[in-house]
Amino acid sequence: MALPWLHRSELVLLAAAFFAGAVVAAAVFRTQGSFNGQCPVYGTTLWNGSALSLASSSAPSLCYFVAGVSGLLALYCLLLLLYWTYSSCLEDSHRSPLGLRISVGLSAVAIFLVLVASCILRFGTKSLCASIMRFKIVNCCSDAQKLPWLPPGPGLHFYSTLYNAEASSWVSLVLWCLLMALQLLQWKWEAPSYRPLERGDPEWSSETDALFGARPSRP
Repeated sequence: MALPWLHRSELVLLAAAFFAGAVVAAAVFRTQGSFNGQCPVYGTTLWNGSALSLASSSAPSLCYFVAGVSGLLALYCLLLLLYWTYSSCLEDSHRSPLGLRISVGLSAVAIFLVLVASCILRFGTKSLCASIMRFKIVNCCSDAQKLPWLPPGPGLHFYSTLYNAEASSWVSLVLWCLLMALQLLQWKWEAPSYRPLERGDPEWSSETDALFGARPSRP
């Protein structure tokens, strides 16, 4: 049984959200690995005249949170894609109203978590760049990638990696908002319409006859 077009559109957004979340998780883990496990967001730097170094860093759990949220949501999207791809081959592939309500609730939680992760990347990277720019050794933060770092040395693409992570995180946020909008639209369309019974309706007559007895027919 083919899935409704709204549900198929939801699966396309899930696929895009999977790739966006995977990019964020990989970028954050790569950046943290470049700094020997230290979390550079909200960090401060030190310039010794020839090389930059990370003087202080955030708790590693902060980067773990951003990467973990993005990775888990990407895994959630992948599992849903696999499940509905398999279910679409069956005749009874239909999401119940309860399942739709659960999906809406999970999407709301995902939006909140991705928003927090995006803000951490945005303001954390901005704080790190402000720490570098105070030495007035480069014209922009991206130029600091060309300078040697202790550790790991030259060629540390921290800014490009964090920028890609931040951009992908904001894209993921937009995708989750669209997902929730589609789910709410499905909820509205699939909700049974209710109209109060009126005196002329056959259902009204059957209900009143059951309660008060049938009225005698007029000659």
